[in-house]
Amino acid sequence: MKEDAELRQFRELMPPPDKWEDGFGIKAMIGGLFVGMIMTPASMYMDLVVGGGSMGSAAQWVTVILFIEVARRAFTVLSRPEIYVLYYMAGASLVSGSGLLWNQFLVQSESFRQFGLADKIPTWVAPSSPDVLGTRSFFHPAWYVPIALMALAQLLQRADHFGLGYVMYRLTSDVERLPFPMAPVNAQGITALADASGGQETWRWRVFSFGAMLGMVFAVVYLALPAITGAYLPEPISIFPLPFKDLTENTEDFLPAVPMILSFNLGFVLAGMVLPFWAMVGSFVGLVLCTIANPILYHYGILKNWSTGIGAIRTIQSNTLDFYFSFGLGLTAAIAIIGFYHVISGLVRARRGATEQGVAGIEWRRLFRPPEGRGDISIWVAIAIYLTVTTITILTAYLLLEHAHRTNPAAASPVTKTLLLVFVFYGFVYTPIISYVSARMEGIVGMSVQIPFVREATFILTGYQGAAIWFAPFPLHNYGAQTLYFRTTELTGTKIWSMVKAEAFVFPIVLVATVVFSQFIWRIAPVPSSAFPYAEKFWELNAYRQGLMYTSTMPGGEHGPFAQAFSFVYLGIGLALALITYATMSFFGLPVLMVYGVIRGMDQATPDVILPQFIGALLGRYYFAKKFGTNWPQYRVVFFAGYGCGVGLVMMLSLGLVFMSKAVFQSQY
Repeated sequence: MKEDAELRQFRELMPPPDKWEDGFGIKAMIGGLFVGMIMTPASMYMDLVVGGGSMGSAAQWVTVILFIEVARRAFTVLSRPEIYVLYYMAGASLVSGSGLLWNQFLVQSESFRQFGLADKIPTWVAPSSPDVLGTRSFFHPAWYVPIALMALAQLLQRADHFGLGYVMYRLTSDVERLPFPMAPVNAQGITALADASGGQETWRWRVFSFGAMLGMVFAVVYLALPAITGAYLPEPISIFPLPFKDLTENTEDFLPAVPMILSFNLGFVLAGMVLPFWAMVGSFVGLVLCTIANPILYHYGILKNWSTGIGAIRTIQSNTLDFYFSFGLGLTAAIAIIGFYHVISGLVRARRGATEQGVAGIEWRRLFRPPEGRGDISIWVAIAIYLTVTTITILTAYLLLEHAHRTNPAAASPVTKTLLLVFVFYGFVYTPIISYVSARMEGIVGMSVQIPFVREATFILTGYQGAAIWFAPFPLHNYGAQTLYFRTTELTGTKIWSMVKAEAFVFPIVLVATVVFSQFIWRIAPVPSSAFPYAEKFWELNAYRQGLMYTSTMPGGEHGPFAQAFSFVYLGIGLALALITYATMSFFGLPVLMVYGVIRGMDQATPDVILPQFIGALLGRYYFAKKFGTNWPQYRVVFFAGYGCGVGLVMMLSLGLVFMSKAVFQSQY
């Protein structure tokens, strides 16, 4: 399969610098306080209202823009490393609306009750007492242990950023010299803002400003209007439906069992312009195939649980149970196999090319001799971090599972030596292997590799009985995506050690803000409820999917909902279809990213995202690329970053008004 020309464009967008600076200082400390008090609650709230990580990079760009403007009025300048540290800390503050709020929902979820799981959730996840839940307060003593475990998990996660993920970065970037085609995307936006901070009116700043203005105008209509009016009026005023328009009942007569969802989110269109074109084309092709296949599957009785009038969400739910759960596992397994193939074939080609040219090949000494002045961590320290974090994870899981067995034997079986050995295997053997494969794929094509069903299959095959194991920490991690973050740090000229200091400073701030603002949001209204549209529409569906899997380890699980949904035949069909698609496209020399797009589109998971992204890809390829010529690849990246900033600015304002209204007026819930 030929190398995609778009990937070469990404690789050439930004060369690495020849010197690095420390970006952590008093400015970063002030920024850390800002992101903890402002960005953390904003990201939590927006995740509940719009979902899908809606704040995303918008919050990060907002933080940077605000501090640049403050610096201008203080007659000082922010350097590119200082801007990147602020950007990173803002990203570290982005907390999902889930966490404690999700846990309190699970123990009350209708799906979990139907599956017989609600009373099997351990108390170290969430208290199940109606009296405790009725207080809607995380400051009740019953929540102290879940909060402590959340704090421990976040601490280990942040420390682990500089463990095996950093080792994989040194292997793939320093030793193998892989290009990491997606790394320049954020690095270009940081450079644009650094130019503006220094008073340079470059093209980057102009393009960024245009994107910001578009984002502000759209956010006022799409997000701010319903959020603010919903806080002050009995019913919110919405011009566009949030998070999407469900058209399933309008099309089900001629497209039965097809979830027809239309999103009006302009961000998806712009994302389609930025993401590789052939990946978007492939996703649309996969979606069309899925739209054609569903009526056929329904006609032959495979999608047997679907019925008219149930809407898009329940259509996806029923299709998942009947077919797409197993079929999707086969698709993602094919992606993993293709990823392994790329890694092995790439290593073979590299060795063969080195032999033919009479050179030594990969220079392993670079692993222990990083570029001078980059602020690298000792490779041995990184390995020690990884070993320590993994050991603590395994020990914590053992203690929690033993506690669950002692307090509720019906919800958890005892921990066996076999289960402990499985934990050790995944922590110290499987994790390094999959992380290297995924890191190499990230470095070559800009996509990581995930092998599906590994954790789930392991729990089933060990013979463990109970629900507790699904909530205990499991030492299965994939650090491939972490390598992209380190590569971006390098491209912005930021010393890696400054990121360690930033993590240490921002962690306690974000932890406290997470607990406090989770409490504040829960006091606004029950979660989910009509006050949080995304959570109200999607959380029960997500709980259904989780519960479906969790029933596999419950007594009688061999005849439960999981057994109904899992089919080796459908899994094999998905695997074979994806591999045949890959082989066919490879034979005809089609772009490699189109394969991943087709496989993504056939999973029916995101029909509301794929269509606007495809429209954006067409606009970018056939209109804007012709209008702006060779400058378009750089323009689109900076413009999209500016758009995210504009959306974030408006949402910060509207969020403040919403919180103020809830603090002044008594809640109606």
